[in-house]
Amino acid sequence: MTIRILPAVGDPDAARSVTTLIGQLPDAEPAPPVTDSTQLVDTLARLAAASLDELPEVVLVHERIGPVPALELVREVALRFPAVGVVLITADASPVLFSAAMDSGARGLVTLPLGYEELASRVQAAAQWSLGVRRHLGGGAEQVTGPGGTVVTVSGAKGGVGTTVTAVQLALAARASGRTVALVDMDLQSGDLASYLDVQFRRSVADLATITDISTRVLQDAVYVHETGLSLLLAPAEGERGEEVTDRAARQIVSALRGRHEVVVVDCGSQLSGAGAAAVEMADTALLVVTPDVVAVRAARRTVRMWERLQVRKAEETVTVVNRHSRSTEIQPPLVQKITGTRVAGVSVPAQFKELQAVVDAGKLHELDAKSTVKQALWALAGELGLVGTAAAGAADRPGKQLVRAGDRSSLGLRRRTGGR
Repeated sequence: MTIRILPAVGDPDAARSVTTLIGQLPDAEPAPPVTDSTQLVDTLARLAAASLDELPEVVLVHERIGPVPALELVREVALRFPAVGVVLITADASPVLFSAAMDSGARGLVTLPLGYEELASRVQAAAQWSLGVRRHLGGGAEQVTGPGGTVVTVSGAKGGVGTTVTAVQLALAARASGRTVALVDMDLQSGDLASYLDVQFRRSVADLATITDISTRVLQDAVYVHETGLSLLLAPAEGERGEEVTDRAARQIVSALRGRHEVVVVDCGSQLSGAGAAAVEMADTALLVVTPDVVAVRAARRTVRMWERLQVRKAEETVTVVNRHSRSTEIQPPLVQKITGTRVAGVSVPAQFKELQAVVDAGKLHELDAKSTVKQALWALAGELGLVGTAAAGAADRPGKQLVRAGDRSSLGLRRRTGGR
C-alpha cells in the first residue's frame, strides 16, 4: 500500500528534515511540503474537488506552521477532510498537549527531534485509519469535505459602502433557494445587523467566545431564527465585548456554523479585527465591497495589500463588488480590477439608494421589493457566487427572464430589459 504524505511545515530547514525522513519510510510517497495553513487547506480543497482518491492519506502538521495555530489547523482539516489522517509534529510531549491534539482531531502525535520508528508507526496508523474512513464513505466525492457549508465573507473597503446590505441580500437569496443559511455579524464594535432586520435578541457572538466545544444545543441558544428562516448570530450590543471574540474563537464559531448550515454569510464590516481576519482567511469566497469613487478604491487597495501582508488573503483570491455603480462615473469595474489586483464580480450593484431608504429606515431590509434593481443585482450576484440552487442560479444568469416563482424568488432574475437595452 502506497501512503501519500503531505507535510505542512513553515520553516525551510524543518521542511527538508521532515521530507528527507518520510522519504525513507516504506511505501511512502511524500508530496512537496506546503508552507502555511492557507496553502494546506487550499491544496486539500483542490484535491478533494477532483476526487476522494486524490487526497493524501496522511497530513503532517508542524507545530510552528502559521498563520493559523497548529491545533486550530488540525481541527479544521479534520472537520473539512475527515478522510485524511492528521499527525501533529511537536516538541511538547506532555499529556495536556496530547489530549488537546486528540480533541482537535489528530490521529497521532510525533515528538521532535523526529525519530524514524515513532514517525513510521504514527504514519502507518493514520494511513490505516484513513483507508477505513474512505471505505466507509464509499468514494463519494461530495462527502470528502465532511461537515462544511460554503462560507462567504463580506468586507467593506471603508465605512458606508453597503457591506451589510450586500451581506443580508446574499443570505436572503440563498435562503430563498431552499438552503439553510446562517448570517453572522462579525463587525464586533459597530455592527448593526439587528437594526436592519428589526431584531431584538440578547445573545450574541460574544457569548460563544469562551466555549471550546460548541455543540448544537449551545449554538441554538446563541442564534436567533428570523422570520425569513435565516439563522442570525448578532454582534454584541456592548461594543467593548467585541474584544472577547479572538481569532481562535472566530474560527471555532465559523466552523460550528459551517457544520450545520449549507451557506454561512459573514458581515466583517470595514475594520479588520483578529476575528474578522480569521473569518476572511477561512472563507471559500471573500468579497470586498467598494463604491466607484477615488477614496473608496484607494481604501480597497490598502485593504487588499494589508490582507496580503498579514497572510490573510491573496489579492487574486478576493472578489471585489462594485456598489452604487453608474455608467456616468469615471471609475468603472475594469479600472477597479486593475488598481486592486482582485477579480471584480460580473454583477455590479446600481446606484439606487431611494429603493432602499424606506426599508432601511424601518428596519425591514428583508421586505425590499422584488422589483428593486438593487435587490435583483445582489440576488444575481448570489447566483454568480453559487449560493443559490441550480435552477435559481440559472435564472439569475439570464438577464431577460424572471424565475417562475412567487414572492422574493423572482428577484433571482435580473430586471427585464426594454427598448435598446
